[in-house]
Amino acid sequence: MTSPFDLDPSASPLRTFGSLIDRTRADLGTLAFVSEWTGPGERLPVFDTESLRDFAAAAERRLFLAELLASYTRVASGRLWARTPRGWRKRRYSELDPVWLAEVIEALPEPRRAAAVRRLGDLALFLAGVFPDHAGREPMEPRHLVRVVRAIEEVAGRVGAPPVAAGAFDEGGVTVLEWLGRVSYRAASRYAAEADVVADVADRFVEARRFLNVLTDRYIFPVRERWFPLG
Repeated sequence: MTSPFDLDPSASPLRTFGSLIDRTRADLGTLAFVSEWTGPGERLPVFDTESLRDFAAAAERRLFLAELLASYTRVASGRLWARTPRGWRKRRYSELDPVWLAEVIEALPEPRRAAAVRRLGDLALFLAGVFPDHAGREPMEPRHLVRVVRAIEEVAGRVGAPPVAAGAFDEGGVTVLEWLGRVSYRAASRYAAEADVVADVADRFVEARRFLNVLTDRYIFPVRERWFPLG
């Protein structure tokens, strides 16, 4: 198996991840099974590789994933002063925080909200695909999920009950992220310039997440924190 260290160190993140996505696609042509994420630190062999090969066959989906991964090599984060009922307080913000993204959606003028909802879908796919163990160990609190859903509904209208209401929250958080990613992408696809691929990934979100799981386990995991520091 080729190591990420064998790649051209001068290549851009987009080119690097595009190469790794192509290698993973080629790998799937010879694999009889893949290790399926079933919980933090838990994997089981699953003999469904055909759906992943089919997902990766489309060039626009591969580019979508490469752009997604490249976009998270640098994220906006820091601290700012915010007015609260108890006065001015310093607050941490991060593009990796879905609650902060929800606040951004609500604060933006209406024509710009769809782009922020799209970014919420990106975050759900990124966390579920590249950091499923982290997502499983630190699932979104129900009160925070309510806040995020409320922000999506500012753009999409009613989106229905999240799976937490049916007990899926106990499955570790990835199920919730899959739901969140689907509804966010579907809402954003009504306004996005590349609406077709966004809607397509929404419909095939589980395959997108599983493909990223395979890619991460085979190529990214040894250097994951170098590319994507969560702190």
